Amino acid sequence: MEIILLEKIINLGELGDIVNVKDGYGRNFLIPQGKAKRATDLNKAEFETKRADIEKQQAALLKLAQKRVKGLEGYVLEIKQKSGIDGKLFGSVTNIDITEALNTSGHEIVKSEIRMPDGPLKNAGEHMITLTLHQEVSLEIKVVVIGEE
Repeated sequence: MEIILLEKIINLGELGDIVNVKDGYGRNFLIPQGKAKRATDLNKAEFETKRADIEKQQAALLKLAQKRVKGLEGYVLEIKQKSGIDGKLFGSVTNIDITEALNTSGHEIVKSEIRMPDGPLKNAGEHMITLTLHQEVSLEIKVVVIGEE
């Protein structure tokens, strides 16, 4: 399936690129998410007329993400969770828990922006997670899980 990218997608292309993707990826993910359109002649012409507006919109999103990063640099998030004697948590700390904690502390974060390379946190202590606020903007923050007995 040939599509026109409406934003930069890592490992696929830049804004305005016409690329071939598998049908399921295009139909089930890229097009419904608003990240791409089918590369028909009508859509190509429509994209070229709206290209400047789309580029401005993407630049504004990038600028907003960079502004959000400045507020989060060096931030340490503390989460309290029930744990056993050895520091192993009853349950785990997931991206939902981290999202709620960040939002209550005044930072606007969506669950899909959190990347946990080792999966949910299952032990008390310090852990590093990545926040991907835009395709080009990401940062690592420290999450300190405090075990309560």
